[in-house]
Amino acid sequence: MRKRMRDCDSAHDCEHVYRVLGVALDIAQSEQDVNIDVLIAACLLHDIARPDQLRDHRVCHAEAGAKKAKRFLKKNGFGNAFARHVADCVRTHRFRKGGEPSSIEAKILFDADKIDVCGATGIARTLFYQGRLGEPMYACLADGSISDGTGDKAKTFFGEYKYKLENIRERLFTSRGREITRERQKTADAFYQSMLAEVRASREKGCALLEQALER
Repeated sequence: MRKRMRDCDSAHDCEHVYRVLGVALDIAQSEQDVNIDVLIAACLLHDIARPDQLRDHRVCHAEAGAKKAKRFLKKNGFGNAFARHVADCVRTHRFRKGGEPSSIEAKILFDADKIDVCGATGIARTLFYQGRLGEPMYACLADGSISDGTGDKAKTFFGEYKYKLENIRERLFTSRGREITRERQKTADAFYQSMLAEVRASREKGCALLEQALER
């Protein structure tokens, strides 16, 4: 896994995988009848196809990862039922694509993965990833003002925040996951509001001063 993840961006590296695993095991303590072996395997393998998606954005890393995980597990002596269960967890862990998680292990993986995009860690990961893709922090509206991200057509950090990060808690399946997210979200919200205020103030002040300079 470590060798495979060396080809990933810094937002989806081995440390991301280990953070997801740690949070998943935390959540599992509050749930019943969790197959810990399936959960651990699913967490370790959930982003195994990230390098493929990074090279070709037409690839869905969740779908491709499910196939890779199943092949890997069967090749290494795990039973068909175990491999299928892990593959189902991997296939449904993605926010934007994939069927809704059905098993408790799949729901825990989904929540743990999404929690890593919350709070200070989530802000850093999002900015790292979007910077890697060359996506801007924000977009400007027709009147020259800075959009808060709501309804942005282009992919921006503010747009990603409004679409995904701001409401991530509502998408979670476990009570423990929502509990963890509640505190982290306060940090993310404060960062977003501060950044939005800063760039808007800079734009407004700069435009006013430029207009004064041009009128001389």
